[in-house]
Amino acid sequence: MKSLLQKWSGIDLIVRILIGLVIGALLGVFAPADLSIVTLLGSLFVNALKSVAPILVFFLVISALANAKGVGTMKTIVLLYVISTFAAGLIAVLASFAFPIELTLANADAVTQSSPEGIGEVLNTLILNITVNPVAALTNANYIGILAWAVGLGVALRVASENTKSVFASIADAVGKIVYWVIQLAPFGILGLVYTSVSTNGLDIFTEYGALIVLLVSCMFFIALVVNPLIVFVFTRKNPYPLVLRTLKDSGLTAFFTRSSAANIPVNMQLCRRLGLDKDNYSVSIPLGATINMAGAAVTISVMAMCAAHTMGIAIDIPTAVILSVLSAVSAAGASGVAGGSLLLIPLACSLFGISNDIAMQVVAIGLIIGVIQDSCETALNSSSDVLFTATSEYREWTREGRTFTMGAYVEDAELD
Repeated sequence: MKSLLQKWSGIDLIVRILIGLVIGALLGVFAPADLSIVTLLGSLFVNALKSVAPILVFFLVISALANAKGVGTMKTIVLLYVISTFAAGLIAVLASFAFPIELTLANADAVTQSSPEGIGEVLNTLILNITVNPVAALTNANYIGILAWAVGLGVALRVASENTKSVFASIADAVGKIVYWVIQLAPFGILGLVYTSVSTNGLDIFTEYGALIVLLVSCMFFIALVVNPLIVFVFTRKNPYPLVLRTLKDSGLTAFFTRSSAANIPVNMQLCRRLGLDKDNYSVSIPLGATINMAGAAVTISVMAMCAAHTMGIAIDIPTAVILSVLSAVSAAGASGVAGGSLLLIPLACSLFGISNDIAMQVVAIGLIIGVIQDSCETALNSSSDVLFTATSEYREWTREGRTFTMGAYVEDAELD
């Protein structure tokens, strides 16, 4: 039994999720519709996510803020990171307005959700949720309150001793480990969820998932090939595409297959070296970007939250959509510390519309189903833009100094040893 478990654990998680998806679909088509034991697998998985997500967000944000280092000379690069991440969230929201997608969720019809009457009601709800008791916020999965208290405590703890900071970092790591264990059970949870969906709605459910993948990937391609180049052009006043295509080829492709911004840091550092960039800059900006430069995560959070809103029949006005973009950008900055990436931060965005945690976690589960493609594209966008904006900042300085250079070209004296 132990060797069998080791072999199963040795298989890539995405492959295991695919296996669970296929088995769930087959059971949904050919097995009876009342296999309660299979349905229970999906329910247990969603409940586990619901239980751990609020605690994860709370300690993750506290630890990140308390232990954050000063950005020093990284101001331009950090500004580029922030602009790109916010723009990604905004583009995703606008795309969701243009191409609304409704998801098939269990018990969604039985939940009554009223649309906000305007930006005033949204802001009023935000303020009231921010000022709740922190224990009540954690108990009721009030993510706005959780985020507010976590930010406050994280900033306050910046003056604490290193030992105190390390305690919160250890707690965040421990909760992250629990999330990792839960995510490792995703193949069985996906099996149960897909079985329930297919047995109830038929194979047409996969058309819905396909449309969602197309929307997510289209947004990410638009960010990579239109929005980011525009940002680079504004800062450098040069044709951005040689640099954009270089970073997508040398960094994005690798990140697509590794699906880890952290694992792609050595690749990005090597690319920066070959571009002739200042090591003092990129040795800081690349690890920093792997933490806070999360345009792909902002797309995922925004699109999935908007899909949840469309499913629940919630009408959203433009000012509220802008607030969602800001919230998605802030949430995305913490996505790198979460097993499962941006998906577990979707409930934070859904809470802006008053969407219940039960519904939000079903949306998270759907995100795991389509994660085979979504996560790869998200990581490729995130990681490649780390180098893109690091180079953009330095090219801007070179232009001011009157230096001659070619965008995206290797520098001869920076060849690898």
